[in-house]
Amino acid sequence: MNFVFQVLAQVSTLARRQPLAAVGLVMLALFVFAGLFAPILAPANPASIDLLHRLQGPSAQHLCGTDELGRDTLSRLLWGARLSLTVSVSVVAISLALGLAIGGLAGYQSSQLGGWIDHFLTIFLMNTFLALPGILLAIAFAAFLGPGFQNLVLALAIGGWAGYARLVRAQVLAVKEREYVEAARALGASGPRIFFKHILPNMMQPLLVQAAIGMGGVILAEATLSFLGLGIPAPAPSWGSMLNDARAHLFDSPHLVLFPALAMALAVLSFNFVGDALRDYLDPHTRIQMGL
Repeated sequence: MNFVFQVLAQVSTLARRQPLAAVGLVMLALFVFAGLFAPILAPANPASIDLLHRLQGPSAQHLCGTDELGRDTLSRLLWGARLSLTVSVSVVAISLALGLAIGGLAGYQSSQLGGWIDHFLTIFLMNTFLALPGILLAIAFAAFLGPGFQNLVLALAIGGWAGYARLVRAQVLAVKEREYVEAARALGASGPRIFFKHILPNMMQPLLVQAAIGMGGVILAEATLSFLGLGIPAPAPSWGSMLNDARAHLFDSPHLVLFPALAMALAVLSFNFVGDALRDYLDPHTRIQMGL
C-alpha cells in the first residue's frame, strides 16, 4: 500500500512540474487501453461491409462515421491502435537488441585486436545502413519481402537498427573507461560480466529515451508503408491504409482523413512527451533540480 501511495505521489509531482509529461502518459495509457481491449471496445466488426451506410458522417450510430465500404471508422481506429502499438514495440525491441549486440561489440572491442572489429562494424556496416534514410531501406525491403506483419516488422527493424547501434557504441566507449569498470577489470572480471554487470546498466538512460521516441517514429513509418500498400494486407485495419483509402473522398468525406491522422499525430506526440519525461526523470541532476 505504501508503494502505491509513493507512486501516486510521484505522478502528482510529475503532473505539477511537467504537465506535458503527464499529458503524454495519459494519452499513451489511453492508446494502450484502446489497443488491448479493442475487441471489447469496438462497436462493430472492423471488416464488416455495409454498402447501404457507406460514407456516413459522425452520428450516434457511428461516432466516427463509416468509410467507402460502410465499415465503422471507430472500430477500425481501435484495431489500428492495436496494430500500430504491436508493430512499434516489436520493431523497437528487435532494433534495440541488434543495436546492443553490434554496437556493444564494436565499442567494447574498439581498442582490442587492433580495433578491426570496431572498424568493420562501424565504418562498413553501420555507415552503410546510415548512408540511406531508414524509411527508404524499409520501403525497399518491404517491397522485396512482400506485405505481411512479420515482413513489415523485419523491414522496419532493418532500416532502424543502425541508429541504436551507433548510440550504444558511443555509450560503451564513454562508460568502459570509468573507474568502476577499471576496478572490475583489475579484479579479474570477464568481458561479458563487465559488459552486462557494469557497462550496460549505466548506459540504459539514453537507450530508453531513444526507444520511447523511436516508437513514435515507427508508427509513422508503419503508416507510410501501409499507405503505399506495403504494410499489413487488407482487410486488417491500419491507420496508414485508412488514409490511403480516404484519398478519393478527401473533400466529400473529410472525416475519413481527419480521424486516422489525428490518432496518428496524438500517438506520436504522446511518445515524444514520454521520451522527454524519461530523459528528465532518469537524469539525476535534472531530478534534483525539479524536485522529483
